[in-house]
Amino acid sequence: MSEAAVTVDSVTKKFRVYHERNQTLKAAVMRRRRSVYEDFLALDDVGFEIPQGSTFGLVGDNGSGKSTLLKCLARILYPDSGDVVTRGRVAALLEVGSGFHPELSGRDNVYLNGSILGMSREEIDRKFDAIVDFSGVEQFIDQPVKNYSSGMYVRLGFSVAIHVDPEILLVDEVLAVGDAAFQEKCTEKFVEFRRDGRTVVVVSHSMPSLRNMCDNVAWLSHGKLVETGEAKPILERYLDSTRTDQRTGRDGEVRWGSGEAQIDAVELVGPSGPAASFRTGDEVTIRLRYTARERIENPVFGLALESHDGVYLWANNTRDLGHRIDAIEGSGVVECTIPRLALQPGTFQVMASVVDQSTTHVYDYVREGARLVVDFGTPVESGGYLALDGRWS
Repeated sequence: MSEAAVTVDSVTKKFRVYHERNQTLKAAVMRRRRSVYEDFLALDDVGFEIPQGSTFGLVGDNGSGKSTLLKCLARILYPDSGDVVTRGRVAALLEVGSGFHPELSGRDNVYLNGSILGMSREEIDRKFDAIVDFSGVEQFIDQPVKNYSSGMYVRLGFSVAIHVDPEILLVDEVLAVGDAAFQEKCTEKFVEFRRDGRTVVVVSHSMPSLRNMCDNVAWLSHGKLVETGEAKPILERYLDSTRTDQRTGRDGEVRWGSGEAQIDAVELVGPSGPAASFRTGDEVTIRLRYTARERIENPVFGLALESHDGVYLWANNTRDLGHRIDAIEGSGVVECTIPRLALQPGTFQVMASVVDQSTTHVYDYVREGARLVVDFGTPVESGGYLALDGRWS
């Protein structure tokens, strides 16, 4: 057998969670005591190997330690005990485009981000045309990236990172970016990586994506390794452990983010009020109720739709539609109205998010915020996901 691409050896990682914190020397003297905190065990003696040339998934509920482990693999975090050994050049797609400067052009940011990821100027020169071609933003490459749509911004960041040519690629929740054509490019790139004998490690809450991509997975729960091995049987056991009735409770909902703002509810509303189902061609309003625990400047709210089998169908956010929100604080409501529902009958998942202005930092992302049930309406067409109202002549 070939040597493992990654060895995770008894890794433990703690974080200090403060309940009361002395921000100044004066506060410490006046209160006459130390800050009050407890240790949170994010990873607890986790160990496994990732085979060379495989696509390996990390799965588990929120707070299970997946992203912490991925950051340990990327050397962004270091374990308190244990060790992570990687064999080969590593590139991490964690917060894609997070190294971009909004005032600089796309061209300048390719060089800036490429250098941050470890490429030399000569290497970027050589790969520049391929990076821009893959991203699909050729027409706007000399425009400041602050004028890019969120999709363009993320596509360019993804393209830079994927052209680092790593032996090991680490991916955290960035597979559902861009349009269908760009996702197809990304899938082809991962296939190419596997064909070239490279290793991909991916964290995703999309079970269809993990089933299609992964050879093996590791299942984490509350920082501990539950099991590791062949992907399909472990993913089925993981799903069995998390299934709840999504219509009556949110116990099993999948969400992630830093938490400064939270999506409290995703409601579906028709012209006559809240509704459990709709018809093709109906007007639908998706109402997001949120709570911001602190003042957040220029937040961006987003929505997406996914089919029952995991096909990413649609995405929309306030930034790309030019609906600027100066700030949020406390509780509030935002709404997105779809004038004519262009979906064939079926059941679809509504995903909702609130992110920062760059769209790379997630405050909250709810994967199964609501279930959209669509019945026959107008037009009635032959099949597929979309009702495009085709006309014959």
